[in-house]
Amino acid sequence: MGSHESGLDSQLLPPSEETGDTPVGLIEVAGTIKWFDAAKGYGFIVPDGGGPDVLLHVTCLRRDGFQTALEGARVVCEAARRAKGLQAFRVISLDLSTGITAPVAPATRARAAIEPTGAYEPATVKWFNRLRGFGFLTQGENAPDIFVHMETLRRQGLTELRPGQRVLVRFGNGPKGLMATDVKAEDAAPSTH
Repeated sequence: MGSHESGLDSQLLPPSEETGDTPVGLIEVAGTIKWFDAAKGYGFIVPDGGGPDVLLHVTCLRRDGFQTALEGARVVCEAARRAKGLQAFRVISLDLSTGITAPVAPATRARAAIEPTGAYEPATVKWFNRLRGFGFLTQGENAPDIFVHMETLRRQGLTELRPGQRVLVRFGNGPKGLMATDVKAEDAAPSTH
């Protein structure tokens, strides 16, 4: 108990977790989730009354019993003033029913017209931006990129892709090039015994 092993633990925690003390002068903030990325471990709240965004760290969210926050969800929290602005210290309420989860209908119809030209093939995620709702897959240096839209992932129960992640993809010819019609994580592939 007496020896201090490493300062790393305190460096990995968000500022609100550095001490066990409740910050002085907490401000109650009601607003909307601007975006939240569980993989990155944080997101931002747009306060109803205007002003700068409020940082929301995943440890604060989970400590108060919430697993994730969806873009557009209503949130009430207590925030502490930090060097770089306000940061949520305690989540009082989170209403996910106002969050954005459903794909936009017109886009669904446009993409539904693309037919896959073959079976599932292995590919690697080149990049994917959850906020913009799309990304690209690659099958190697000399192969054309394959466009992948967020709604294609949602149909397969996926919420995001990570650069370098291996996936299986079926794709077809879209108006601007190859477009994914089905994507699944490679570990979800049926095993061959």
